[in-house]
Amino acid sequence: MNLPFYDWYRNLVRNPKYRWLIIVGTLVYLFSPIDLLPDMIPLVGQIDDTILLGLLVAEVSSMLTERLKAQKGTTTTTVDGKPTEDAVEVEATTIK
Repeated sequence: MNLPFYDWYRNLVRNPKYRWLIIVGTLVYLFSPIDLLPDMIPLVGQIDDTILLGLLVAEVSSMLTERLKAQKGTTTTTVDGKPTEDAVEVEATTIK
């Protein structure tokens, strides 16, 4: 399913130039009394807030997951705990 608003929002959040502007703007909109659908209308008033909050959480968590995976890829150990070729073997002794 290709939703134009979702694609637009995702592209803006993933753009480093606009990322913090969109995150702060979304949070301001969520706490603002001025909404596209007024919160005074039961259930219907919370739809736009819920959609935006879901988009924000999904995109931020996706970006954080990708960042953690990238950082994990730069470590010097593999999954099984054995050192990689870039690691330096060091023998340490305890001094009393």
